[in-house]
Amino acid sequence: MTGLRYVYAVCRPYGTPLQAQLTGVGGDPPRLLPHHGLVAVVSHVPEADFAEEPLRAHLEDLDWLTAVARAHQGVIDALTTVTTPLPLRLGTVFRDDSGVRTMMEEREESFLRTLDRLEGRVEWGVKVYVESDRTSASAAPAPKPTSGRDYLRQRRMRTKSQDDLWQRAETFATRLHETLSGTAEDSRLHAPQNPALSGASGRNVLNAAYLVSRTKSEEFVEEVDRTKDGEPGIRVELTGPWAAYSFAGEETAGEEGP
Repeated sequence: MTGLRYVYAVCRPYGTPLQAQLTGVGGDPPRLLPHHGLVAVVSHVPEADFAEEPLRAHLEDLDWLTAVARAHQGVIDALTTVTTPLPLRLGTVFRDDSGVRTMMEEREESFLRTLDRLEGRVEWGVKVYVESDRTSASAAPAPKPTSGRDYLRQRRMRTKSQDDLWQRAETFATRLHETLSGTAEDSRLHAPQNPALSGASGRNVLNAAYLVSRTKSEEFVEEVDRTKDGEPGIRVELTGPWAAYSFAGEETAGEEGP
C-alpha cells in the first residue's frame, strides 16, 4: 500500500497482539515496524491529506482534527493495554519506512532511556473544579432589597461567600495535590483549562497529571475517591489510565515531516 507513514508511538518489542478490529487514522490498521531494540507503530495515510501543505490546512479544520485525534488516541489506548508506549505528537508522518527507521536510529538512546523510566507506569489525570454557579443556584434566594443600603449589604455577602469558596478550593486543591504526589512517582501541574474550550462546568483550579506504577494504581484511585464528596461546591474528576503523555518529555514533540 502506498502513502506516507503515520507514526503513533515507539515502544519495545512486545508479544501480545493488538485487537484484530483496530483501525488507525484514515481507517488503516496499525502495524509494527521494528528497528534494533525498538518498534514503531505506524499506518499508511494519503499524501493528499498528510503532506506538509494539506496537513497544515487540515489543522485548521476542527472536525477533521477531531477525527484524527480520536483515531490516534484509539491506537495509543490499545497499545497501553499490552505494553508501555511512548506516544508521538499528533500528525507525525514520514515519507516511507526508511524515514521512520532513520528517526528511531537517531533517537534510539533517548527513546530507550525514556521507555526505561516509563516502563510499568501509567498516567492519571486529576482536575478540581469550583462549582460556584451550582452552589448559588441551590441556595435559598435572597430577599428583594428594600433599600440601596440593603442592596449593597447583599452584594458584600455574595462577594464574601464567593471569596470563601475560592479560598477553600485553593486549599483543598493544594492539599490533594500534595497527597497524590506522595503516591505517584512523578507529577505535572498543567495550566487550568478554559471552560469555553473544555466544555466542563465550573472553574478549573487544579489540572494535574500523575505518573503511577500499575501496581499502585488501585491505591491511587482509592485516594482520589476518598476526596470526591469532601467539600461542598468543589468537584474532583479523575481520568485515566493513559499512556504517559505528560512525562514523555521531548519525545512527543519535534518530529520531522515528510
